[in-house]
Amino acid sequence: MELRTERLLLRHWTDADRDPFADLNADPVVMEYFPSTLDRPTSDALADRIGDRLDREGWGLWAVEAEGRFAGFTGLNPVPPAIRELTRGAPATEVGWRLARWAWGHGYATEAARAAVTHAFEVLALPEVVSFTATGNLRSRAVMQRLGMTHDPADDFDHPTLEDGPLRRHVLYRLARS
Repeated sequence: MELRTERLLLRHWTDADRDPFADLNADPVVMEYFPSTLDRPTSDALADRIGDRLDREGWGLWAVEAEGRFAGFTGLNPVPPAIRELTRGAPATEVGWRLARWAWGHGYATEAARAAVTHAFEVLALPEVVSFTATGNLRSRAVMQRLGMTHDPADDFDHPTLEDGPLRRHVLYRLARS
């Protein structure tokens, strides 16, 4: 299953994606709103899990190709049960993204996420998708807003796997199928 937009290809992962994926996961600026950067074995294991889900489900976190090269990932992912319990019954599927720094500022995250959301609503017939991030992640929050997602502060939560600190408090945005 591939998704195409005007400028992007969302596709299955290839072995050639591993090096640039490891580079973006090791970039402290890209990973600023995650607990840590990822070393190569952890990055490769994540790519394997993502690819396995795509094989099993036919949807998930697709590799994003922009300007003819791997830019990162965007797609759909199950919301962990511990987070669903904290978010007033958030639906089971989130839309998310992680792009290399060279791909920032071009609208790629919004364009790719819009394609993933369209797939969620039109193909998977999901009633709603969510997205969440650390409160201070203004770039991702802006993508959520450009997608038309709404934020209710009553949905914000402390991430159950993170220690106290600036990353623990998360905002949750929702988008219902119209």
